[in-house]
Amino acid sequence: MDERRNCTPRQPRVFHWPIRVYYEDTDSGGVVYHTSYLRFMERARTEWLRAIGFEQDWLRRELGLLFTVRSVRIDFLMPAFFNSQLAVDTWAACHRRVGLRFTQHIRHAQDDNAKGGVLCRADIEVVCIDGENLRPRPIPSAIYAELMNVG
Repeated sequence: MDERRNCTPRQPRVFHWPIRVYYEDTDSGGVVYHTSYLRFMERARTEWLRAIGFEQDWLRRELGLLFTVRSVRIDFLMPAFFNSQLAVDTWAACHRRVGLRFTQHIRHAQDDNAKGGVLCRADIEVVCIDGENLRPRPIPSAIYAELMNVG
């Protein structure tokens, strides 16, 4: 059975995170290297979690849980370049008891996302795992309730 069917769709509340492209993020031609987009998205998800009150090191230390990426579907639409100012728009598209599916768009910071200036877009499934045995586990009820509130 496809686990995505058991996902509760959410009305998106978009979290915006600014990114500056550094030389280390680019290839020899000054174009953002494809794996850099994944790092930008990871940072934005971490900051989203922090913004709602959960630090990942605290979650591991106090609750013994980790969030890890299970799957990624990504589309590269237009290039970004060295020294560009970008924004990563992040929202939890759906929730399950053991994880979340995020939708993330990267765009130039000055572009309104509604105008379609998306450079890269991805759907990323993140699951909650036990920090010791690395097996899936339900998100603790208090954290899950907060995640459901932020959509």
